[in-house]
Amino acid sequence: MAEHEVPHYFVCPISLQIMKDPVTAVTGITYDRESIEQWLLKSKYCMCPVSKQPLPRSSEFLIPNNTLLRLIHAWCSENEAKGVDQIQKLKTPLDKVHVQKLVRDLEVPHLYQTTLEKMHALATKSGMNRTCMVDEGVTKAMIMVINKSFKEGKTTCLEEAIGILRLLWSVPTIANNMNPLVGENMDFINSLTWTLKLQVHNNVKMVNETMLLLKSIIEVADSTLLGSLNIEFFREMVSVLRNNKSLSQQALKSALYVLIQTCPVGRNKTRIVEAGAIKEIIELELEKPEKSITELIFNLLAHLCSCGDGRKQFLLHAAGIAMISKRILSVSPATDDRAIQIFSLIAKNPGSNEIVLEMLRVGAVSKLCMVMQAACASYLKEKTRDILRLHSKIWKNSPCILCIS
Repeated sequence: MAEHEVPHYFVCPISLQIMKDPVTAVTGITYDRESIEQWLLKSKYCMCPVSKQPLPRSSEFLIPNNTLLRLIHAWCSENEAKGVDQIQKLKTPLDKVHVQKLVRDLEVPHLYQTTLEKMHALATKSGMNRTCMVDEGVTKAMIMVINKSFKEGKTTCLEEAIGILRLLWSVPTIANNMNPLVGENMDFINSLTWTLKLQVHNNVKMVNETMLLLKSIIEVADSTLLGSLNIEFFREMVSVLRNNKSLSQQALKSALYVLIQTCPVGRNKTRIVEAGAIKEIIELELEKPEKSITELIFNLLAHLCSCGDGRKQFLLHAAGIAMISKRILSVSPATDDRAIQIFSLIAKNPGSNEIVLEMLRVGAVSKLCMVMQAACASYLKEKTRDILRLHSKIWKNSPCILCIS
């Protein structure tokens, strides 16, 4: 209908909808604020969607187009009777002076809780709010709040602080800011370990948030920090795995990821085994989790079985060998790779003939022979052939051994 045709300059080039809050970029093109903010947050290279010219990522360079906004409101009012909805004007973007004041207010005891609640609301509202908050030092302030809670043994507003920090971590530029703050910050790791210890049974949301935060921290952590992780840290990580039924899938993957990433550093492998991780991850796999979790479990098991204590704990679990055998050729090539690696480590260091015979009894030898016949990578078949040859005299009663003679 011609009378309802929207003037083209009222329409955002990104959303193709009438602009609610028109802002003009430095390239001279006008967009709806929400659309261009999302574009800048998600775009790897900050470019104007229309002109392809470079754009600064910060929202402070987006200038409100108040003249166009008045025209849009006037047009909507004139056409309201024809079914055109009124456009509600959005609030002005977050001002950095306001954020600086909120950071200062954290030092005022009676404003502490209210300030954190305000910060959480702002961080939740939009990506550009989060960018502004990162630029004005809120990240460092939240780390200080969490560390203070740990040192004083108080949980007041701890959930808000962790939530804010988690939200801020989605800002693309944060990686440049985080390494100096958490790269060697053992106090911060200890604070989050304490948080897990306090809340694992009665605050599922905080555990989920803390696990996601720990994953992000491990990604930027200094190797010195990773090597300094104590047994208490790993016990809490294992406790999280033990209570996995209350975890989100994302948090569970984060817990496994943290253990995998920390495993190769220093004595962490031994600490993880000592904390009881092997039993818990075998039990977790027996619950038949989704494919991506199985891949993480097998990755971690392969790391842990590379040390003597790890193999010993693995072989003590009655279902360990059978579980590995059952997953071969039924999950993914990545799982097959790790499973063959685990069997290779066990076959080379079985400890006793009883273990070798158990591999035959539970079907592991038959499954290895199936690998030789399957459409697997050549290197995987070669590793499997080596395993079968190691104990061919004991496994000679298995018909499949003939295939490697």
